[in-house]
Amino acid sequence: MKSYSQHIKETIKLAFPISLGQLGHIMMGVVDSLMVGKVGSAQLAAASLVNGLFFLILVLGFGMTFAISPLIAISKGEKNYSQCGVILKHGVLVNSIFSILLTLLVYLTSFLIPLLNQPSDVTKLAISYMQILSTSIIPFVLFACYRQFLEGLSFPNPPMIIAIAANLLNAFLNWVFIYGNLGFSAMGLDGAGFATALTRWTMMLALFYYVLKSNVLKIYNPSLNFEKIDKKLIKKIISIGLPSGLQYFLEVAAFSFATIMVGWLGKVPLAANQIALNLASISYMIILGISFAGAVRVGEEFGAGNISGIRRAGFAAIGLAVIIMFTSGLIFILFRNFIPLLYINEKEVVETAAKLLIIAAMFQISDGLQATGIGVLRGLTDVKVPLLVSFGSYWLLGIPIGYLLGIFLKFGAVGVWIGSFVGLTGLGLFLLFRFNYKTKNPNSFTN
Repeated sequence: MKSYSQHIKETIKLAFPISLGQLGHIMMGVVDSLMVGKVGSAQLAAASLVNGLFFLILVLGFGMTFAISPLIAISKGEKNYSQCGVILKHGVLVNSIFSILLTLLVYLTSFLIPLLNQPSDVTKLAISYMQILSTSIIPFVLFACYRQFLEGLSFPNPPMIIAIAANLLNAFLNWVFIYGNLGFSAMGLDGAGFATALTRWTMMLALFYYVLKSNVLKIYNPSLNFEKIDKKLIKKIISIGLPSGLQYFLEVAAFSFATIMVGWLGKVPLAANQIALNLASISYMIILGISFAGAVRVGEEFGAGNISGIRRAGFAAIGLAVIIMFTSGLIFILFRNFIPLLYINEKEVVETAAKLLIIAAMFQISDGLQATGIGVLRGLTDVKVPLLVSFGSYWLLGIPIGYLLGIFLKFGAVGVWIGSFVGLTGLGLFLLFRFNYKTKNPNSFTN
């Protein structure tokens, strides 16, 4: 039997490259914004508008792939290695269809942008940019499928390396298309869209090639040759993936709406909110890696039928998340008056951001519990109840309390953030207790 220290080491070994890969995806967006910003404020405003809408839809596709890694890990734990390839094939099939639907949704959504009452030049730029970005959804989702396959087998390095290397390609293509180099005409914001799309197609093809050609992976039969379509497996993938995608969507949408509420309070609170949210998202990327790793580690023990191993793997991930988020929260509190100065020198914004960082510090552990709790329960294929509780925590608890305190009782941005803290804490504690209950009562789940 593995000790907690062994489980923690294996979780870190898996989570670290996953987190770096996540960071690689985020950095592409950061670089796009930096390079587009040099073209003009209208282009940057359009990029900000589209990226918010695009990401809300994209998380549905990304979340749909979350079914693959726990199912792969379970089959690996059962030592049913050929089934891993079968899961990959069906995962690619389901997500190919789903990503096509999302592509159409994003393209059609672009025509609704004029309803947002933005400046006419921003609206025109945003419509074109969103339509171009829609062509990147299919490769993004399929890359995620192969990434989930490899992470489920505890091979996280190839997708991490590709994601980091893709930043160089994306920056180069931005330089070519945005500014007009190497004989190309300057395309501005549209150029950033083409660069992102081409980069994502390249990422997908590179990972696809690696999976097909790797000798290490041949035992898992990762080819896309179908012997037959397993309708039960398709239903299983959808039954795990769809709730996972919806849960992620609810979370992102809740924080987006909280930002909108802060925006009602004025430019200063909104600027402070952006600083605090940006800092909180950095620690969240680390925790997301632990969440994915926890799902895999729990799934593998689940497949092996090792109940004590499930508990140790799950609580190792949760404990690791708590330690990291406690440290993050401590940094927020100790340096709350200094960190905002890295973003802006306006006294009022810095003072408001410092107050928000205290609330952010308070919900760091709660955020770690909910993110990792979602992951370890997904390793048990338990996703439906967490989805319902996520909806209640974010939209029936956090958002109403945030509105009551922040808007109605005029506590401002701090009140809105307290609402988020309450919602995250309620969800985090529920998921912790649910994992503890289910692993103490093995009859509550079946493999």
